[in-house]
Amino acid sequence: MGSSTAFPIAMARGATWDIDLERRVGNTIGLEGKAQGANLFAGVCINLPRHPAWGRIQETYGEDPILLGEFGTALTQGVQNHLMACVKHFALNSIENARFRVDVQVDEDVFHEVYLAHFRKVIEAGAASVMSSYNSVNGEWAGQSRLLLTDILRDQWNFTGFVMSDFIFGLRNAAVSLKNGLDIEAPFAQQRAIHLNDALRSGEISWADIDKAAINILRTNLEFGSLLVQEAPDESVVFCEEHRQLAREVAGRSMVLLKNDFINGNPVLPLKLEALSRMAVVGRLANKPNTGDKGSSQVFSPTIVTPYQGLKSEIPSADVVLEDSDNPEAAREAAKKADAAVVIVGYDAGDEGEYVVPSLQNDPCLSELFPPTRNPDDEDMLSIVQGKPARGKQESALEVGAGGDRRSLRLRPRDVQVISAVASVNSHIIVVLVCAVGTLGGYALADVFLGRVDAGGRLPFSIPKDESHLPELDIEASTIKYDRWYGHALLYKLGVDAAFPLGYGLSYTKFRPRNLECVYLAGRGIIKVALDVENIGLRSGHHVAQVYGYPKMAEFPHRVLLGFGSVYLQSRESKRVCIEASLRPIGRWVNGKFCLLVSSVEIEVAGHSGNKEAIRKVCKL
Repeated sequence: MGSSTAFPIAMARGATWDIDLERRVGNTIGLEGKAQGANLFAGVCINLPRHPAWGRIQETYGEDPILLGEFGTALTQGVQNHLMACVKHFALNSIENARFRVDVQVDEDVFHEVYLAHFRKVIEAGAASVMSSYNSVNGEWAGQSRLLLTDILRDQWNFTGFVMSDFIFGLRNAAVSLKNGLDIEAPFAQQRAIHLNDALRSGEISWADIDKAAINILRTNLEFGSLLVQEAPDESVVFCEEHRQLAREVAGRSMVLLKNDFINGNPVLPLKLEALSRMAVVGRLANKPNTGDKGSSQVFSPTIVTPYQGLKSEIPSADVVLEDSDNPEAAREAAKKADAAVVIVGYDAGDEGEYVVPSLQNDPCLSELFPPTRNPDDEDMLSIVQGKPARGKQESALEVGAGGDRRSLRLRPRDVQVISAVASVNSHIIVVLVCAVGTLGGYALADVFLGRVDAGGRLPFSIPKDESHLPELDIEASTIKYDRWYGHALLYKLGVDAAFPLGYGLSYTKFRPRNLECVYLAGRGIIKVALDVENIGLRSGHHVAQVYGYPKMAEFPHRVLLGFGSVYLQSRESKRVCIEASLRPIGRWVNGKFCLLVSSVEIEVAGHSGNKEAIRKVCKL
């Protein structure tokens, strides 16, 4: 692929809580891919991030299976207007440093209820393909696990597409992987090219095994045949104005206002242009293009608008100055001379992301899985993945020593010093969570600051008050146990409040929910939730109605997200909002099937998890 529109990272898009918007993003990605000759998009990443230190957390949508399933489905549906989509990584892939060697242990009920639920949702929506993961699950490599690839995918979920390995190191035994349900070894001819002929001659595999994989591949291509043979759009659609503006819209919708201060009874945000003659934009990332990871999820966008560039362009009436020297004293002086100071700090691809090269250095046996080198370019690639300098001039997206899981969740000490220096000048502080927000993110930041769009983002994860409120994580582990206690469920179990709960985010306006109705539809396994939402503020904005259930079961989360819906309202406008709340999150896996073990559930519709202004109703099942 060449240059394309860089949308905000998936975690940012999850903060919109808007699946219709994500479907539009998927459609655009599919269109630009088709225009450049692609037939498959392998970017539907829905692994569940148990711990915020996971290096590739930015590639997924949030901490809850409902969020992951809904957004993964929307992206898949949008992409498959033009291409086949591949959902990944199946399964339990949420450690980066040890991804090639870690064995994830999980109990059967927790596996089905928590870690497989979102994959099942996307499979049922018609995903063409599934990518396996590098790690092993309960002692069996995921890329050759009969339990995962045949028993669950094919027999339980009736998946009819094809299964491909994760790249290069996704299987360890060519014959076993084929027999157990892996259809394609990606992306090179390597283990299977070397070993399958011998396995066929010895009788370890049969032509029936080969036919089964070939049929899965051919059947899927035939099912998508009419789509794939459609004439590709002209390449002028790539990075066109419509797509750039969609990226800007998504970026603005993704920004989460966590704290807004007041001066003389008036909020600091949105900014008042008439009171702004000089703005200082400070911090290490103030003028640095930052679109996320530099690994397999990297998008090469022709243009990236930085925060400084966006604010300077969109606030021409003020003198917008840059101070990105990473010097606390310089930041303090810049803030002193300004009416407003914006501090841009945080993480980039050097702090977190895909951990290719260091992982291979730690696991030298993986070099044996690399395909034979046939030319100087192949030899250069092998040198790169082994962490050695390339002999030639081949460019690579891999950055040696970059990324990986985070060993600390804290900001860099220098970033904290810059924040403190600016805060010492002006005690009126606001906090906005801005992820890597794509090609026009700087303009979108100005849109939010100036109130052109509402501060409409809502956290797709909970933020604890202390690191002790997170599950244990050893990023170099050879074995780890996954249970159901993480995120907002773990906080409740520990009896502690979140610093910022799941779904939280301030708005420039205020909404009032009322008239809640709940109807159980047994045949569909859902509760149809309806309520009126009124915008009682003076500005237009988006409200996210979040539906939580209280199932009251022992050793089970107290509060469970069942569904959500986003609605846009003008000032004083009211609309009826209907949400199909799934009961799957409170279903229990018993003797190989899901069962409802409660006869009623209390339904809560709130602006965030634990919101005291929520409205409630008990629904009989």
